[in-house]
Amino acid sequence: MQDSQRAGRVLVVGATHGNESNGAWLLDQWRRHPDQLRRSQLGVELAIGNPAARALCRRYVDRDLNRSFTLELLAAADQPLEEVQQAQRLLAEYGPDGRRPCLVVLDLHSTTAAMGNGLVLYGRRAADLALAAALQSRLGLPIYLHEADPAQTGFLAERWPCGLAIEVGPVPQGVVQAQISLQTRLVVEEALAVLAAARGGRLRLPARLQVHRHRLSLDLPRHDDGSAAAVIHPGRQNRDWQPIRPGDPLFLGHDGRVISYEPPASLLAEGGDGQAWPVFINEAAYGEKGIALTLTSREIWPMQAGWGEALMGLAAGLEPG
Repeated sequence: MQDSQRAGRVLVVGATHGNESNGAWLLDQWRRHPDQLRRSQLGVELAIGNPAARALCRRYVDRDLNRSFTLELLAAADQPLEEVQQAQRLLAEYGPDGRRPCLVVLDLHSTTAAMGNGLVLYGRRAADLALAAALQSRLGLPIYLHEADPAQTGFLAERWPCGLAIEVGPVPQGVVQAQISLQTRLVVEEALAVLAAARGGRLRLPARLQVHRHRLSLDLPRHDDGSAAAVIHPGRQNRDWQPIRPGDPLFLGHDGRVISYEPPASLLAEGGDGQAWPVFINEAAYGEKGIALTLTSREIWPMQAGWGEALMGLAAGLEPG
C-alpha cells in the first residue's frame, strides 16, 4: 500500500531516552490538557518511548532505544533486551501497520550540548526533507542530517513513513526547565501546523534548504589505558553549529597543552580546506560511544518538487483530530 493510501495519525514520543525529561513532561501536560494539541485538527497519539528507563531516570536499561530499531533486532523473537522489546511494542501499537497506526513521528529529545533548537534527520527521505524545510523556514531551525554512519544505526524515526527528532538544549540530564519545554512545545506545534497545511494542500516550502551533513565523529585524545588525555578546549565549548578551521584550538591536555584541529583526510579528500561545523560538542550521553563532538559540512540544497509532493501525499492520509 502506498503512503498516500494509508490512514493514520501523528505520533509524538517523549523520553526515548529516560533521562531526557522535558519531552516526557510535555506529554504529561498534553494528556491533562488535550485541547492544546487539537488546534491542528489532526489526530495525535502520545507515547513515552522508554517508560522503564524513565522510571529510573537513566538513558536506557539495556541498550540505547534510539539505536534499537534496526530491522534485524526488530525481527528477533524472544529478545531479552528491554529496549528491543520496547521498540517492538511501540511499532506493534503505533507503527504504520500497528493497532493505532501512525504515519508521522515527532521524537522529542534534549541535549546537554549548546545546540539550541534543532532538527535531526536520518537519511534523505523526501517527506522528511519537506517537513524539515518547512520548519526551518518558519522557525529558522538548523538541521543535522545524520547519514552514512555505520556505527550509529537503528533510529526510531526511520521506522515510520515520515519522522524526525527535535533536539533542544542545553539542559542537564533528568532536569525539566521551563524554557526548554516551551521551546520544544513550539516546534511540535509548528510541525503539526505544517502537517495540517500539507493535508489541506496548502504546504509552502522555501526555495532552499540548509543542512549540516554528518561527516564523522571525533573522540577525545586518550592514554594507552583508554582514559581521557584531554578535554574540549574552552574556546570550542558551547560553539555548536559554528565553524572550526585548521589550527583552531580543539582540545586541552592535562598539562595545559593545546591540541589544534587537524582536518581528517576524508574532509580534505573532496578538495575543501578542512573547515567543518561541529555539533553535539561534549554531549554527556555520547562519552560512552567515544564521541566528543561530531563534524558536519554545511550545505545549501535547492528545493526539489518531489519533496513537497511526498509530504502532501502522505499527509492526505492523516486522520482528523
